[in-house]
Amino acid sequence: MAANDDAARGGAGGGADGGAGSGVSGGADAAGVAADTTAMASGIAAFEARQFTRALRLLSPLAESGEIEAMYRCAIMYQNGLGVQVHAANAERLMRAAAERGHALAQHGMGFMYMEGDCVEQDGEQAVHWFTQAAEQGLAGSQTTLAMLYEEGALVGKNPELAKHWMKKAGF
Repeated sequence: MAANDDAARGGAGGGADGGAGSGVSGGADAAGVAADTTAMASGIAAFEARQFTRALRLLSPLAESGEIEAMYRCAIMYQNGLGVQVHAANAERLMRAAAERGHALAQHGMGFMYMEGDCVEQDGEQAVHWFTQAAEQGLAGSQTTLAMLYEEGALVGKNPELAKHWMKKAGF
């Protein structure tokens, strides 16, 4: 689930003296990256252990600073009221930010939001857009959801050929 952790933040400079500039600056940057990496790992571990209040406390600052995986996981917690009261606006904002940066599960999440009308107004075209983004990255859940949408024709026009295409891509 952590395919897009973006744990390799920073990374510039690498010598003991921090590369160009003063050694203090390079050391401070390295310490910040190490702290972020530790907070990310601890936050993900708390999330996976269903310790959502702790996960949100650790991941929120990282999400606000642009960490894609932290954005996605915080969005899930806000969307479902895990460790926090449901907050649709935060859920949508963070899910969209991660999706726009290429996080496949966040793209799937945006598709689901639009398909169900959860946190956003129901919109079949937007659902298909986001599911397609994730499906093109190989996410089987998005591929099968697209197949179902095209087979049923409820939110988008019925299209048996596209339904077959996505089922085949999903391995069925």
